[in-house]
Amino acid sequence: MKALKDILYKVSLVSTSGNMGGEVGSIAFDSRKVQVGTLFVAVKGTQVDGHDFITKAIESGADFIVCEKIPSKLVEGVTYVAVKDSADALGVIASNFYDNPSSKLKLVGVTGTNGKTTVTTLLFDLFRQMGYSTGLLSTVVNKIDNKTIEASHTTPDAISLNEMLAKMVDNGCEFCFMEASSHAIDQRRVAGIEFAGGVFTNITHDHLDYDKTFDAYIAAKKRLFDDLSASAFALVNVDDKRGRIMLQNTKATKNTFALKSVAEFRAKLMANSLHGLEMDIDGKHVWFKLIGDFNAYNLLAVYATAALLGEDRDEVLTQLSLLKGAPGRFEQVITDAEITAIVDYAHTPDALKNVLDTIDELRTGNEQVITVVGCGGNRDKSKRPLMAAIACKLSNKVVLTSDNPRDEDPIAIIKEMQAGVSPADFKKTVVLADREEAIKTACLMAQKGDIILVAGKGHETYQEIKGVKHPFDDKEVLGRMLNLFAN
Repeated sequence: MKALKDILYKVSLVSTSGNMGGEVGSIAFDSRKVQVGTLFVAVKGTQVDGHDFITKAIESGADFIVCEKIPSKLVEGVTYVAVKDSADALGVIASNFYDNPSSKLKLVGVTGTNGKTTVTTLLFDLFRQMGYSTGLLSTVVNKIDNKTIEASHTTPDAISLNEMLAKMVDNGCEFCFMEASSHAIDQRRVAGIEFAGGVFTNITHDHLDYDKTFDAYIAAKKRLFDDLSASAFALVNVDDKRGRIMLQNTKATKNTFALKSVAEFRAKLMANSLHGLEMDIDGKHVWFKLIGDFNAYNLLAVYATAALLGEDRDEVLTQLSLLKGAPGRFEQVITDAEITAIVDYAHTPDALKNVLDTIDELRTGNEQVITVVGCGGNRDKSKRPLMAAIACKLSNKVVLTSDNPRDEDPIAIIKEMQAGVSPADFKKTVVLADREEAIKTACLMAQKGDIILVAGKGHETYQEIKGVKHPFDDKEVLGRMLNLFAN
């Protein structure tokens, strides 16, 4: 039980009604999770308004209601608290309820369009390898040291987030590395969280189905840095022209990294192949197992973050050279076939271009590049023709297929992708809505030495169709097909 006055510490109150001296047993923003003694926070969401469920919450036993407008009809014995922004209040309340766990470890938030998962995963693996008890909150998985917790969102809701951070503290974690999506920042899921640092990777075309405009998308990312305290650090990629924008209003110590621009943390890419890359960082030549220019930025971001957290730079480089990347991020699938098979999460035009540009830089020129790609349903439609155009421009053959169609017709999605295919490129494209058949066809097309890229789903082990997640793993299907045809 927690005293109501303690839970409301630092919450901007507008008005109250009822007994403010009560004890709270649990907190919820979903009326279905309410029980006796619950404090229910009515949050205005993108789909539903929690204020419409206040009566249901009270009927289920809620003794305390936090909302933006107190109902005209009050229920006796229930305490009402009006706040300016209930989403923001939920974050602060959740943090207070779990004894402000983010202040008890060093939490670093990583934001940007691409690279978030790789950077957070590498940081988690690096600090674990250096002997620290560490937590991870990512798109792929959440971890408390070696214990895995399934991830359902890039950033959990405010209650789940603080509950997980509290468990990390209880398990002795000293650090936590966390992806911070624009959705989560805008929806204030990270309100009340105390970050030791924030990292910006880059900004490209993504999630305009949610943010609507590119300016809104940038503003959402920027808010992470605007909210950092003076004791935190802000680390940004200044090879991206929006990097310095992130630093404009932050109170945190400002730090930059780059491969091409003047920056506090700078590196030079010396060599790049399908086996790894060599970089000059702080005058030291280091070979890394990761591949591609984009991973050079990710590695530099990890190195700079570790240095800003006080770690020995030489030790960081040594340990970082031993690590692999995040699952489903330019991940090679090892098979019996003499074909290079790559699975990548690239689901934006820029990410797909980065992957295909990297493949183009590393190929000898004699092999074919065969790309299997689709676009998700219920997401930004404007990127569909762009994805197909990029795939056709940078590949010898392209198989357009289904990704996670969700509530949309897969064929309709593919037709919107085909709008980006030039007449000259139609002859190099094949359309197969069935993703397994698409991957199988790519494998049948491939000859010895060719490169197959299966893009869009990466680490995911399901395909979402009409609200149902069906088991599907690009890596498993690609490996199985290549081994079948090799034998």
